[in-house]
Formats: sequence, structure tokens, C-alpha cells
Amino acid sequence: MKILIMRFSSIGDIVLTSPVMRCIKTQFPEHQIHFASKSNFKNLLIRNPYVDKIHCLDKDINALISELKAEKFDIILDLHRNLRTRIIRTALRVKTHAFDKLNWEKWLMVNLKINMLPYEHIVDRYMDTALNLKVHNDGKGLDYFIAHDCSISEFNLPLSYHVYALGAQHNTKKLPLNKQRELLKNIDHPVVLIGGKEDLAAGIALANVAPNAINLCGKLSIDQSALVMQGSEKVYAHDTGMMHIAAALKKPIVSIWGNTIPEFGMGPYYGNHPLSEENQIMEVSDLRCRPCSKIGYNECPKGHFKCMEMQDFSVLKTQ
Repeated sequence: MKILIMRFSSIGDIVLTSPVMRCIKTQFPEHQIHFASKSNFKNLLIRNPYVDKIHCLDKDINALISELKAEKFDIILDLHRNLRTRIIRTALRVKTHAFDKLNWEKWLMVNLKINMLPYEHIVDRYMDTALNLKVHNDGKGLDYFIAHDCSISEFNLPLSYHVYALGAQHNTKKLPLNKQRELLKNIDHPVVLIGGKEDLAAGIALANVAPNAINLCGKLSIDQSALVMQGSEKVYAHDTGMMHIAAALKKPIVSIWGNTIPEFGMGPYYGNHPLSEENQIMEVSDLRCRPCSKIGYNECPKGHFKCMEMQDFSVLKTQ
């Protein structure tokens, strides 16, 4: 059977699809797995041994459709379920299983604070699309494959350290600078700061005031960031792709939540690994305005940003 899996973005979401590919391929090695995504996420898939072929969406969706039609797929697993995937599915006319995005349940939670969300991780909803293939979840968690030639030896990191992945796509998902300083003050270990070029200024500011901080923001590729996390004792991260990569690497995580909530089904996922019981969640859970979005904003809609400003990191000192 030839299977097309579609997920066009983003880093974390693509990592979260990894159990689907692994379970299909290990349980039915004869199946071919093709994955369609944006070209800038190809490196997340190219080293995955469970993916036979990658198809990239650039700007021309018609070119991708023509490429996919030529493959003559038997089934499509739509793990994105948006307008583009619907256009592709219609054009290919292939039997499709699409995951449940829970848009109505999320709308109720965000707008009316009515919680109809199932106690189910998004990985389990992704896995449900493969039920008709008689594929079951093996409980091994997420996969992330670091390039064999990836190195971080040039940075001379200490033997024992923690990692703080300080970036996030939306500002309401990440701590403001004053709370980042407070977080570092409550960590009794050297802390390696990782993030993109957009986090460079924050990394410099933190390194200037926190003697335990080692700033590598803007200096690492995604694979190098993963390698830094792999060598760490613990990872602190917001609701981001780095959090999911850390979970794939089976690292203990302190996940920090702002305007989004773990109940959306996007918390650190370890499968049946013992770490699934040890992950620590930092959130201000009694705010009437939270969650204010299923994704995030550039700034707090209320102006007070209490979901991050009221975070209490003093509890970290006792652990």
C-alpha cells in the first residue's frame, strides 16, 4: 500500500506526527510512506528512516498536485486538515482519513470557557487516522533524528547543564524578559540559552545579568539545538517546537504555558516512557481570561499579561 501523509507546518507539529510514520512502517514494512510538507521543513523528515519519499510544497500547489497524482496513492492521512490539504485531497480523489482538529471544542474553551475538550493528546488523534490500517500506537513516543555529522564541540559546554529554549512564534507564548531573568535565578545549574536569531538580543541581555547563563541564541541550527538538549539534564521550554523535540529526545521538561493550555492536547508527549509522569507544567491556572487563543498573539489582548507575569518560579529552588 502506498500512503500519503500531509502536514505542512510547523516544527513541533511535524515532530508530533512522527509516531504515525514509525508505527505504520514497523508494523507493516511493505507499505510505502510518502510525506508532503513545506520545503523549509524537509530537514525534519529527510533523516527519518520510516519515510520513503518527501514531497515539498513551495508556492505552486498545482505543481505539487501533479507530482502527487503521478504516485497513485492508495490512501491519504491528512494530519493538517486545512484548505490546502482539502484542495489536494479533492484533486487526488483518494480515500482519506483526516484527524479531528477539535475546532469547535477549542472555540468553546477560548471564547466561553466551556471545557468540552477530550482528555486526549494530539498524537493520539493523529494515530486515529491509521486505525483502518490496523496500526496501533507502540507507546514509544516521538522521534527526532539528528544528523550524524552534527557537532557542538566548538562551544565547550560544561559536563552538567540545563537548557532554556527561550523563543516562541507568538509573544504571548513566551516569558517577558523580566520573568526570564527570574526563571534563571531559580535554576541552580549552568543554563544554556537556545533560540533563533530573533532571540539573540534577549539572550545577550540574560547572559549579562545571569552568571549561570551560556548564550547560544542565534548560533545554532535546529539539529545543534537538539544536540545541546540531548546532552542536558533538564529542558525549560514554552509551548513550542523545541519542547516537542526535547520530548522526542526523552529529556525531563519544565514546560511554561502562557495564553495556551496543555488541555489543547499539545503538551510534552513521551508515550509510555516513565517521563510522562514526571514532566512539570508551569502555568497560572486560575485566570478567567485564559486561554485567550488556541495559538497566540503578539501581545496580551488584556494588556496585563498575567498568565506569564504571575508565574512563580520559586518552586524550582526546592527541586
